[in-house]
Amino acid sequence: MRRLRGDRGAVTAEIALALPAVVLVLLVVLSVGAAGIAQLRATDGARVAARAVTAGYDDAEAAAQARAVAGEGASVAVVRDGEWVRVTVRRPLGASWTPAAGLRARATAVARVEP
Repeated sequence: MRRLRGDRGAVTAEIALALPAVVLVLLVVLSVGAAGIAQLRATDGARVAARAVTAGYDDAEAAAQARAVAGEGASVAVVRDGEWVRVTVRRPLGASWTPAAGLRARATAVARVEP
């Protein structure tokens, strides 16, 4: 089998052209995954804090539990309105190197406080 001299290095050139696109797609997939995980953790943190308040914990302890579940960098707000409590958790979507670095996930849970 005889090789043509004009085909020499063609695979290398094709890989060099396709590699940046593959890296970009991978970065987008990782960012979307990180955003989904951040949203789930914020939601879980808000639910944990709302349940903690209904179980009789004070607002500071409930907020600490929400931060433990939501993860590093989460901010928690506990607002009581009569017999209802609303917990809002905000946390960054991803690491500082991801395209979603400046965005934040937000979740709110509402529960009725038993007398």
